[in-house]
This record gives sequence, C-alpha cells and structure tokens, in this order.
Amino acid sequence: MAGLTRTAPPAATAARGQVTRRPRRRWSPTPWLFLLAPLTLLIVFTYAPIANMVAYSFTDWDGVSPGLHFTGAGNYAEIFTRADLFRVFFVSGYYLAASAVQITAALYFATVLSFDVRFRAFFKGVLFFPYLINGVAIGFVFLYFFQDGGTLDSVLRLLGHHGDHAWLGTSTSANVSLAGVSVWRYTGLNFVLFLGAIQSVPGELYEAAELDGANRWQQFRHIIAPSIRPVIGLTVILAVSGSLSVFEIPYIMTGGATGTETFVIQTVKLAFQFNKTGLASAAAVVLLLIVLAVTWVQRRLIPDDPDRKAEPV
Repeated sequence: MAGLTRTAPPAATAARGQVTRRPRRRWSPTPWLFLLAPLTLLIVFTYAPIANMVAYSFTDWDGVSPGLHFTGAGNYAEIFTRADLFRVFFVSGYYLAASAVQITAALYFATVLSFDVRFRAFFKGVLFFPYLINGVAIGFVFLYFFQDGGTLDSVLRLLGHHGDHAWLGTSTSANVSLAGVSVWRYTGLNFVLFLGAIQSVPGELYEAAELDGANRWQQFRHIIAPSIRPVIGLTVILAVSGSLSVFEIPYIMTGGATGTETFVIQTVKLAFQFNKTGLASAAAVVLLLIVLAVTWVQRRLIPDDPDRKAEPV
C-alpha cells in the first residue's frame, strides 16, 4: 500500500544500534611467573657468559690478574693472520668430510631399516650403540686400536698384509683415523634422527606409490627425501658445528700433536696452558659466529617447509 514504509523489527534495530565490543583482555602475571625461573637460568648461565666472553675477546686478559687492557680487534686479527692458529680450520675439514660420510651412511641405513627387513631391531641397536659409549672410553679403546702393532695391524696381518704402521704418527693418517672414529661414533645419532623422521611419513603414501609401481629408489626420491627435508637440514647444521667443535677424542688420543689440534683444543690450550684468555675468548667468538653463519646460510638454502607435499611419482 502507498504511504506505508517497512520498518525493521525492534530486535534488529537494537542490534544495529549496539556497538560490538571485544572483551577486554586482562593482563595476567601468571605466564611470566612460569617463565621467570627458566629465563633467569638462561640469562645467568648462557647470555651473561657470552656477553663476558665477547668483552674479554677485546682485551689481553690472562685469566688471573684483576686488570684488563683493551686491545681492540687485535685478538681477531691474530687468529686470522697467524698460520699456527689458522691451521685448525684445515683440520676441521677432515671432520667435515667425515660428517658427510656419516650423514650419507645414516640416511641409507635409516631408509633400508624403515622397510620390513629381517633382524631390523638388532641392526638398529648395533648402529645406535656406539653413540651411547662415553667419549673418553672410545678414545682409549681406539688409542690401542691404532697403535703400532695394535688391533688394526693384527687384523691386517691376518689378511696377509704384514708390517706395523704408525697410524697416529703423521698428520694425514692421524686426522683420517680420528675422523673415522667420529664416523663410527656419530652415525647412530643421525640414524635415529632420520629413522624417526621417516617413520612419521604417512603409510598411505607408500601404499599409493607401490600401487603406481614405484620401486624403493623412487619412493625415497619422491616421498622420503622431501618429507624429511627439515631433519636433513638439522643434521647438516649439527655436522658443521660438530666438525668445528671436536674435542674429547683427539684430545685423549693425540693431545693435539702431529697436526691434529682442533679448534676447541687450541682454544683450551690458549686459555689454560698459555694464559691467553682474551685470545681464547676471541677464538670462541669466531667459532660461534661461524656456526651462526652456517645456520643462516642453511636456512636460506633449505628453508623449513612443513606444508610441502610429497612429489608425485
């Protein structure tokens, strides 16, 4: 009818006129109270020592005297200009190569043992057992293993190769031997990381791949490798940082002699044997920066992408 206007219901009018207000979130100190203890421990035992280490790296402190003398960047320049200090980076190359071997071996065994094979549990225990042994005990065991006329020479003699060898007598053979020990010890750790990641892959993907006729290599290439990409990146970071921070096994077996001195052994000697705490702090800062740089580069080259789907076969 003309002249009549349509009016909204009273409830709708009230709803339009009512301003929607979000409930005000009240500040609560409870989460901060739970974080107080771990944050305090983190600051006291991690960040404060790092700050002191950085401060000491710009001084010539000997670790004993109360006085500190500022030297600027002299300690850092000494690390990169003195040949005897810079040589430890080349020693780390042996352990970096060994890390590549152990990652490859661990990935291979983890892939094989993720399928249904006989004595799977036994081989898992055999591979992981060396990582459970104390590093000091491993050092003493392999010290007798590589000594002249020791276990390795006895085994080679049984195979028809006579003669004793000084496996720890030269720089190259000693570093190769020590790097081989690290492969034997840490392959189990990488194996467990890879195996856990592979077992978290949904079984439906393997079933679909088998229905499509994919073999084991194709399943690894298109299903396993893309799915465990973040774990591979983690092992690469651990491998690089571990190759730079090797300490206990070469320290026990050679003490850094015959050209086997690593970055950490050199830092410990600078601080506690030669009383050059400032120079040792600078070396520790350099090691920290190298690890952070490697981590950043790895994150840029291989970013974590948990939403990535497995590639089609």
